[in-house]
Amino acid sequence: MKKILYINLIILIWLFTACANESNRVMSPNQVVAGKTQNKLFVADETANRISIINAKTSGIEGHISLEATPGGLVLSADEARLFVTLTEPQGKLLEIDWVSGKITRSLAIGHSPMSPVISTDGKSLFLCNRFNNSVSKIDLERFTIKKNAETDREPVDAALLKKKDLLLVANHLPNGKANADYHSAKVSVFKASTLECLKEISLPNGSNALNRIAVSADEKFAYLTHILARYNVPTNQVERGWINTNALSIIDLTDTSYLCTVMLDDLDRGAANPYDVKCSEDGKSIYVSHTGTNELSIIDSEKLHQRITNIANGTQPTLYATSLPDIQNDLSFLQDIRERIDLKAKGPKGLTFIENRVFVSMYFSGSVAEIDRANKNSVNNMALGVQPKPDMARLGKMYFNDATLCKQQWQSCTSCHPGDARVDALNWDLLNDGIGNPKNTKSMLLAHATPPAMITGIRHNANVAVRAGIEHILFTHQPDKIAEALDAYLAGLRPVPSPYLRNGELTQSAQRGKQVFEKAQCSHCHSGPYFTNMKSYNVGEGTGLEEGRKFDTPSLVEAWRTAPYLYDGKARNIKEVITIYNTSQRHGKTADLTEQELDDLVEYCLSL
Repeated sequence: MKKILYINLIILIWLFTACANESNRVMSPNQVVAGKTQNKLFVADETANRISIINAKTSGIEGHISLEATPGGLVLSADEARLFVTLTEPQGKLLEIDWVSGKITRSLAIGHSPMSPVISTDGKSLFLCNRFNNSVSKIDLERFTIKKNAETDREPVDAALLKKKDLLLVANHLPNGKANADYHSAKVSVFKASTLECLKEISLPNGSNALNRIAVSADEKFAYLTHILARYNVPTNQVERGWINTNALSIIDLTDTSYLCTVMLDDLDRGAANPYDVKCSEDGKSIYVSHTGTNELSIIDSEKLHQRITNIANGTQPTLYATSLPDIQNDLSFLQDIRERIDLKAKGPKGLTFIENRVFVSMYFSGSVAEIDRANKNSVNNMALGVQPKPDMARLGKMYFNDATLCKQQWQSCTSCHPGDARVDALNWDLLNDGIGNPKNTKSMLLAHATPPAMITGIRHNANVAVRAGIEHILFTHQPDKIAEALDAYLAGLRPVPSPYLRNGELTQSAQRGKQVFEKAQCSHCHSGPYFTNMKSYNVGEGTGLEEGRKFDTPSLVEAWRTAPYLYDGKARNIKEVITIYNTSQRHGKTADLTEQELDDLVEYCLSL
C-alpha cells in the first residue's frame, strides 16, 4: 500500500510540474494553416516548440503536438490527414505528422533553417526554403527523400507554386551585392518546378528589402509580395511621409512573370509598418496583409486595385501623385477608399489563413489567434493558445523592437532596419550622428552590448547610448526609459546562429587551414578575443570622400557569414573582396603574399565563425 501511495505521489508531482512548465511556457505563434474540411486550425509556435490544434467552430484548443525544436513552417497534405512541419534549426528537419494521433511518422534531415513548405497539386512533391543555405529543396513525398536542391539569391524565406504553370516563385529576404551601387534590392527567383531550374530573377524597386511572404491570386494572374521599400538614398533627418521607410506590396504579372508595380500600404500621415503575411481570397475580390509593426490587418479591394493600376498604365485616369506605373511606389494615397485597416487588438500579427467567411491571424506576442468575420470586419475575437506568462525584460524588448507604434506616425520599428532578429538590411544609411552626406552600412545588433563602442565610427560610447539615440533620432519619439532598458535586455541576450559553413557543427578542413592563415596574416591582432574584436578603432585606409582618413571600429567577425556586404560603405560584396581588392594598404591583414588556396581557406574560416 505504501508503495502504491508513493508511486501515486510521484505521478502527482510529475503532473503538477508538467502543468507548471506548460503554464510558464511563453507562446509565440508565427504561422497558421487551415484544415477546412474539419474546421481545424494548426498553429506553429516558435518559442513553445509545438503545434496547437484549434477547433475553429468552438474556438477551443483540442491539443498540442510537442516538437524537439522551433517550427518554421507547416502545410497540410491535400487530404488534410498529414501535417508537414519544418524545424528551423542549423541542422533542419522536415517532419511528417499524423496530427490525429500526434505521432511523427517520418523525419528527413534537410538544410539550414528550413521554412515555408508548399505541396504540389498532385501531392507528390514538397518544396521548401533553406534560408541560410540560400537554396530551395524539392522533396519526393512518396520516398521522403530530397529529389533536388537549387541555389537562390539571398535568404529565401517563402515560396509559392502555380497550379496552372510549372513555376515556383521564391521570395528572397535581403538584397545581394554592393550597398553603394546605384541599384540595390532584394529579388524574386522564378524556378521551373519540375526540374528546379532557375528561369529568371525579378528585380523589385531600388531599396526593396525584408521580403517576407508571397501569395498568388486565385486566377493565377498576379503574385503579391510584402516587404519594406527603404528610402535609403536620403539623409534620415525626418520620418514624416515615409521619408526613411515605407511599407510595400509589390505585384508580379504572371502572364510573363514580370514586375508590374509596387503599392504603398501606408497612408499619407500614418505608416503601416512591417507587413508580414499576404493572402488572396478564394473569390479573387480581396487581398489580406498582416502588419506586425502596427498590429493590424489590411483588407484591399483587389478588383478596384487592379482597375486603378490599369487606368494609370493606359493613361486614362491618373491619380494626384501617379501618372505612370513607376509613380505608384511614391503615392501614399494610392489605396485610399479601396483598403480597410483593422485593429487586431493584440500584439504581433504574422501568419494568416481563411475558413469560410472568417480570417485567422497568428498573434506572435500575445500568444493567440485573432478571428475576424469578413461580414463584420471590426468584430475581432482573440483565441488564447494557453495562459501567456508575464513577459520578462528580454521578451518585452523584442516586442518593443518590433513595435512601430513607438515611432512617430508608425512608419517603422527597430526591425525595419534590423530585420531577421536584429541583424542587417544590407543597406547604407546616412544617419546624422556623424555629419551628413556620408552613408554607412547597417550593422548587426548581435553582440553590440558586449563590444563597445557602438556604430561603425564608434561615435556612441556603447550600445545603451545608441539604443536611446535611436529612439529619439530614428523613431523620432521620446519613450520612458523602461522601454530602452527592455530593448537593452533583448539585444544583450541575442545569441549567434551557427554558421552554414560548419559541417556537423565543426570547422571544415578548409576552415581549419584558414584558422592557421588567420594567424599568419595577423588578422588576430585586431580581430581577437571571444568576439573576434579588440574593440579599438583604426584607419584601415579604405575611407573615401568625407570619410578619408577616418578611423573605424573593429567589427566582430561572429556571424560574418550573415552580414554582407562589408566595409563601412558596403562596397565589398564578400569577404574575399575585403582581403584582396580592398586591402591594398595591407591593413586588413597581411594578405598580399597569400596563395589563392590560402585566401579561400581564410575566407572559409571567417565565414564559419
